[in-house]
Amino acid sequence: MSDKQIYREQARLHRERLELNGADFEEVIVTFLNYFKPVEGDVITAYWPVNKEFDVRFLLDELVQTGFTVALPVIEKDSLILKFHEWTPKVKMEAGAYDVMVPVGTRELEPNLIIAPLLAFDQKGNRLGQGGGYYDATLAHYRAQKAPVKYIGVGYPEQAVLFGLPTEAHDQKLDYLLLPQEVKEFI
Repeated sequence: MSDKQIYREQARLHRERLELNGADFEEVIVTFLNYFKPVEGDVITAYWPVNKEFDVRFLLDELVQTGFTVALPVIEKDSLILKFHEWTPKVKMEAGAYDVMVPVGTRELEPNLIIAPLLAFDQKGNRLGQGGGYYDATLAHYRAQKAPVKYIGVGYPEQAVLFGLPTEAHDQKLDYLLLPQEVKEFI
């Protein structure tokens, strides 16, 4: 078992034990809007949470109600590069890859803010995800195109590690970390 696999197992166990504060989900909305100040035309992508990933559905709802365009990632067969499909509360959802809910029958969009879940993060902007490599491949794709994409991890302060996470050449660092009451910048 690799170091990353061991860290993932430990991070999952740790996250499962977290006592969640419902106020965190509301506070992250204010923190996101005040720090990132999205503008009309921005395409903001996030994810549909599974297990105990930080629940961004309140943020998604607020962004749509405020008039922003929101999209969710969709995994396509034989590709590590995520596609992003428009989401609103009225969109039909179905289980996609890994049983993650995805929008059905909506248009594909190009994001400029990508909000990603995480298992753990370190103080250098390294993110430990589930291990599929989808966000790393997607970010590498957009960064190679020089696309102006902000890569934002979201989670709980308790998911921080005091040591550097193990990294590999393909790993993409976060630009920002969104926590309920603050944003950490790594660029």
